[in-house]
This record gives sequence, structure tokens and C-alpha cells, in this order.
Amino acid sequence: MISIQSQVAWGHVGNSAAVFPMQLHGIDVTAVPTTLLSNRPGYPTIRGRVLDAQLVADLLLGIEERGALDSSRMILSGYLGSPDIAAVVGDFVERAKARNPALIYCCDPVLGDRDRGLFVQADIPPLVRDRLCPLADIITPNHFEFEWLCGAKATTIDQMIAQAQALMARGPSTIVVTSAEFTKTPDQEIETLAVERTKDGLKAWRVRTPKLPISPSGTGDLFASLFVSARVRGSDTPDALGHAASAIFAVLERTAISGTEEMRIVESAELLVHPKRRFDAIAVSS
Repeated sequence: MISIQSQVAWGHVGNSAAVFPMQLHGIDVTAVPTTLLSNRPGYPTIRGRVLDAQLVADLLLGIEERGALDSSRMILSGYLGSPDIAAVVGDFVERAKARNPALIYCCDPVLGDRDRGLFVQADIPPLVRDRLCPLADIITPNHFEFEWLCGAKATTIDQMIAQAQALMARGPSTIVVTSAEFTKTPDQEIETLAVERTKDGLKAWRVRTPKLPISPSGTGDLFASLFVSARVRGSDTPDALGHAASAIFAVLERTAISGTEEMRIVESAELLVHPKRRFDAIAVSS
């Protein structure tokens, strides 16, 4: 696995949330940073910087020279930091797929959320929509990001499935929407919806988990890592969806009990692989 995301010294977002869970699943991760920061935004201070795009390009070229494109099965990208880095990642994915057509690319379009709106530089979202998503096999937006990518609201599952189908015409064959809240979603629950184009037509699955009274940063990064880990290990989309939802709920439940701002990922190691409480994905039809 090649994982291209932000990196922090303190806390769990980006690669600092994603790498450990993937390694726990037996996956050798080549982690390439897009930022080097002391901590995520939201604290009184933050140190470090977004990396220079040429440095990121050099790192990607370096792992390419070591044969990473031939030995990897998946590329995962997350928070990019700048439009230039987005372009660098696009170039890298194009080269990777040309060299190894079996490589799967998962784009986690880290652009914003319901509470804050878009929180990245203004030039990044169009690049993610128009350059990276068409290259992707899988995308894992949250509900807000999905609506932004589609340019339309999705308040029902039928609307989301229809808009996912339109989005698939631009490239990805699997779309997983996290933190989904529909008009019929119970108040104390949160949904994740996966829509996939298969040889038998369009299929969709959803999973509901209890909504906990916390909203730590990095949950999308953690979810994407768990989902692609399951896929790399051979799970189909509904099984990967159920595993990721179950494992992240276990982490969030432990985090809520501990009362900390950062997710309790490391102490939840066993639950990341074998969550005690299983939430299975169920098939839905449009």
C-alpha cells in the first residue's frame, strides 16, 4: 500500500491515523507525507508546514525507483495541502496505473465537512473533482464532500444512489459516503452508504451505527484506511464496509469513554482488527 497524506507529530489524522491500522491488518505501508505538522488545526498553536510540492514529487519518484509501483496493490491519497501537491499526486497515479494496471487507487477527497464547510485552499477541490476522482477506482467522501463533488444535495438514499451513479460516469466504480444523514435516518444513528458498479449492474449497501456524542478529527482518514485494508485482504465491498464501520465505532466508543480529544487508536489495536460488536452492511435498492 502507498499512502499519501498529511502527517502530524501529535494526535491522529492523515497518515498518523491510517498507517498503524493498515499495518495491524498485515499490510506493508509506504507512507508519503504531504504535510509535516506538530498537530492538526484546532489547537491553540500549530507548528510545521505543508511540504513543497517538489519534495513530495521527489519522495514519490524515490519510492517508484525502489519498485513500489510493482509491489503495491493500492494507492490511497488523503489530505493534500496545496493545489501543486494535488497535481503531483495526479501525475504519480497516472504513471502508476500505466506501469501496473492492476493497481487500485482510492481517493479520500479531504475537502471539508458539514460543520466547517470547505477547509482547504480554494484551488484544491476542483483539482480533486476533475483530476483525481476520474483516476480513482474508489472514493470515500463524507456526506458534505459527496454533495460538493456532485453539485447537488442528497437528502435520501435514492438521491444519493442516483448522484453516485452520475459521479461514476466520471471514473470511480466504488463510492463510499461516510457520516451520511438522511431525512429518515434515526436521530441517534449515523449511516455509511456504499454504491458500486458491477458486471451485474449498480449495487448499494448501507450500515448504521449509533451516533456517539463526540466528533474527533481524523475519523474519515481512519475509515478509509480500514476500508482499503479489508479490500486489499480480499473482502468484497459490503464486507469491507461492515468491517470498517464496526472497527471505527469501537475506536470512537473507547475515545468517548476516555474523554480525550484525539482518537484512542493505539490502545484499540485489537478492536481495529477484531471489533467486538459487528455492524453488517445490508443491501439497498434504488
